Amino acid sequence: MKLTALSIALSLALAGAAPLQAEPSPANPKPAKPTATPAKPAPAKSFVPLDPLAAIQKANAYFNAATNMIGDFIQIGPDGRRSEGKIFVQRPGKLRFEYAPPATLEIVADGLSVAVHDRKTATKDIYFISQTPLKFLLKDQVDLSRDVKIIDVKSEPAAVTILVEDKATFGGTSQIKLVFDPAKFTLKQWQVTDPQGYETRVSLFNIDLSKKPDPNLFQITQEKLLNTNN
Repeated sequence: MKLTALSIALSLALAGAAPLQAEPSPANPKPAKPTATPAKPAPAKSFVPLDPLAAIQKANAYFNAATNMIGDFIQIGPDGRRSEGKIFVQRPGKLRFEYAPPATLEIVADGLSVAVHDRKTATKDIYFISQTPLKFLLKDQVDLSRDVKIIDVKSEPAAVTILVEDKATFGGTSQIKLVFDPAKFTLKQWQVTDPQGYETRVSLFNIDLSKKPDPNLFQITQEKLLNTNN
């Protein structure tokens, strides 16, 4: 019995346990200190929409600084069909959309004309740049207030959108909605509504404004068209 009690006492002592009998409490115990109240988190900053005029000025500054552009795009057509590829821009006037298979289109602007080439049918349609809805984006100096009619400007936490109208496009009046990232104010999407009311949406990804595209990408020649059919 004594050995058992001794073993229990040693084990409790080595473990740093409290004694088996509680110590008497003091006659006048000190009051417990009040627990500190946790600090309230700082309130989130309320969203302040961008002034429409400031949004237009930021858009002009972005386009005029983006002399070169290389990136990826995803296009959703009027029928909901999705296609994707590479986009190349060299302002003023030069643009190229390279659609990845199974799409067979290639769109090239050489500074004067825009060629829409279908590799499957070996046909091409050529238009003046002035007839295309995105012509103002290819100008040497972009001024949205001067180049197109501004219909609406919206500033929201997720995007800044500028809706413009162009009455000089092929077939009649087109509307173009430009969508910008509000943090960096870079163009991330546009949506074109043609004179018949059909909508095409293009989203941009992996945009590089520092590299200059190969000038040969913007040539509209018969040799180039024949080579794409090989």
